[in-house]
Amino acid sequence: MGRRGRPRHPDVLTPAEWQVVHAVRHGMSNREIARRRGVSVDAVKFHVANALMKLGLDRRAELRSWRGVPADSALRGQGAQAMELGVIGQIARPVSDIETAVDFYGKVLGLPHLYTFGDLAFFDCGGTRLFLSANDGPIGEPSVLYFRVDDIQTAYDELRARGVEFEQAPHLIHKHDNGVEEWMAFFPDPDGHLLAIMAQTGPLNPA
Repeated sequence: MGRRGRPRHPDVLTPAEWQVVHAVRHGMSNREIARRRGVSVDAVKFHVANALMKLGLDRRAELRSWRGVPADSALRGQGAQAMELGVIGQIARPVSDIETAVDFYGKVLGLPHLYTFGDLAFFDCGGTRLFLSANDGPIGEPSVLYFRVDDIQTAYDELRARGVEFEQAPHLIHKHDNGVEEWMAFFPDPDGHLLAIMAQTGPLNPA
């Protein structure tokens, strides 16, 4: 008689475990992950525990420097490319209320609204994306600059070799409906202000 139950997933982690691991690598707490995903904190803890066991890691903090990439990610099949910081692809700005901010930047300033995802909103500023978030710290903190790179893994390795101390390994931030993936990794400048490298991979180029 064959084995019953759910078939073994072909990747090292299940899709739900990957989503939680990506969030952990982004620096989110279990409670914040649970709120964003609409699940219980216990469910998040369960996925974290399973991921640690499967990956042979001892502590949650070790997930932040783990370099894993999902089996179905376009990033996995990408060949290494020379590291060069490109144009600033995104600027992040904390806001106190996302609906008020969307109304101001969209209707008052007239910036093209790309999309809103929960308490996150994105606008186009002549090719540079403006990222508004109601949960990225106190109002008044410096904006985060995101440098676009072609190969985020190579950029991560080369910048580390130059002495850059990243807060976590490159990790998936969002996968768009057209299959485009957005990967990021964050690091501080000498004054402790946050910077990031970002890359988009996938079958299509986003509009």
